[in-house]
Amino acid sequence: MKVEMRVWRQDGPDAQGKFESYPVEVVEAMSFLEALDVINEQLVEQGQEPIVFEHDCREGICGSCGAMVNGRAHGPGDRSTLCQVHMRQFKDGDVIYVEPWRAGAFPVLKDLMVDRSSFDRIIQAGGYISVRTGSAPDGNAIPIGKAVSDEAMSAAECIGCGACVAACPNASASLFTSAKISHLSLLPQGDPERSRVLEMVKVMDDEGFGSCTNHGECSSVCPKGIDLRYIGRMNRELLRQLVHPSKGQLA
Repeated sequence: MKVEMRVWRQDGPDAQGKFESYPVEVVEAMSFLEALDVINEQLVEQGQEPIVFEHDCREGICGSCGAMVNGRAHGPGDRSTLCQVHMRQFKDGDVIYVEPWRAGAFPVLKDLMVDRSSFDRIIQAGGYISVRTGSAPDGNAIPIGKAVSDEAMSAAECIGCGACVAACPNASASLFTSAKISHLSLLPQGDPERSRVLEMVKVMDDEGFGSCTNHGECSSVCPKGIDLRYIGRMNRELLRQLVHPSKGQLA
């Protein structure tokens, strides 16, 4: 099967970028990243610079890979990362446009790789538990209702890939930030430090991410299906801390 990859090439955040065309022959069983590997092998053999893209586990777990494929974050498919997209999802002769996440808070480092350290700074602002808990307790030592634990685990599924930001017309990081805030504040260990929402939202704004206006694009492209309800929960947490800081679970 032959396709034409039109890949965004850019030397750095201040450089002028453009699409370069790469005809390539692939097999349907290849993953999208393996197809990029084939192109890179050809470029190296020709003495040209290979395409820079980020990846690690290639199993849809780490959140490292990511690019816009034909205008959609992570490409075609539902609840899949870029490394889980396979060439059988395209047709022979297809022209495929590949470009990096487009957001001011994610400057392009080179080609398809962007700087997502802004996510790290949001987590550093409050995505931790500092309360001394002693040695690790038995798994069932702290009773937690199944509904609460399921909700916390659903939020904790976020892998921080950045697709939500890339898909949002406002380049908002609300889905990512709300998932991190929710999975900590829902559990007993994180409950005493619910004021974390103040600093995490502040850093999110300072990093240049846009505001949420409920387009819903973020959740639709999230490879882990993080629900929009967490954004509502984050907003309630924020309002509560601004008006009447207190402890206790929030419904």
